[in-house]
Amino acid sequence: MIQVDARDVAILAALCRDGRMSKAALAQQVGLSATPCWNRLRRLEDAGLIESYHAKINLRKLAPHITVFVLAELRDHTAASFRAFEAAVNRYDEVTACWAVGGGYDYLIQIVTRDIDAYQQLVDDMLDARLGLARYFTYIVTKTVKQGAMLPFDVLLGADPE
Repeated sequence: MIQVDARDVAILAALCRDGRMSKAALAQQVGLSATPCWNRLRRLEDAGLIESYHAKINLRKLAPHITVFVLAELRDHTAASFRAFEAAVNRYDEVTACWAVGGGYDYLIQIVTRDIDAYQQLVDDMLDARLGLARYFTYIVTKTVKQGAMLPFDVLLGADPE
């Protein structure tokens, strides 16, 4: 893990709030001059701590859609079965996130698609593809309560990251 100090955390927090801010604005916000701020930013990127920059798209304004969470259990619990399932899931554009989980199920999958019919067609395709699913449980999102929240840097790093 990379060692970070309070200035690094301030840079990360500022970028989480606004990944499009200029380097000059970032430097001003974290109390550094441009060159030291740029050097820290490059170090954080080079270390892989900052993986990418994204735009948050308001899908409700773009097109009708549904978000579905699926708890999935595989038939076989071998390393080869997990690898094959993970490779297959990565080929579906509608699968926007997938986590391997413990506690009874194998995966938590997030799916975004046009409607329930499109979701069912996707599941049918996955079952036809013989990905090794033993059981799956569907949970349709009815309301987003919290999403894309600021990362809890203070909690993760302790009260004082220096």
